[in-house]
Amino acid sequence: MSYTDIGRVTGLSTSAAQQRVRRLEALGLIDGYSARLNAEALGRNLTAFIALRPLDPAEDESIPTVVATIPDVSACFSVAGDSSYLIEANVGTPTELDALLTRIRGAAKVTTVTTVVLTTIFRDRPLISEPEHE
Repeated sequence: MSYTDIGRVTGLSTSAAQQRVRRLEALGLIDGYSARLNAEALGRNLTAFIALRPLDPAEDESIPTVVATIPDVSACFSVAGDSSYLIEANVGTPTELDALLTRIRGAAKVTTVTTVVLTTIFRDRPLISEPEHE
């Protein structure tokens, strides 16, 4: 979003919006910027969340290192509950997902439970909502 657009949405001048953003960066509230790749345009239109549970609890700590080497895995979260980790993966087809699951189970020595995303309702929602307009 440009500073002009930020100013329009927040009711600030362009200059004030730029100053506010710089102050938020200096405070560490904005910690970076990135480009978002379109998974569908890359032929990876199937998103799966895969819960991982180690076969041997002593091997739990090695799981993130192993899944980090797999290009289809886009995120790894340490979680509480039945599983130890939850990963997000993006593949092109159910066949590719099956191959990925086989690879993960063998390399990380885990059991898996998979949820496939049918539709993304929203994603990357800002932590702070826009001001309400009357």
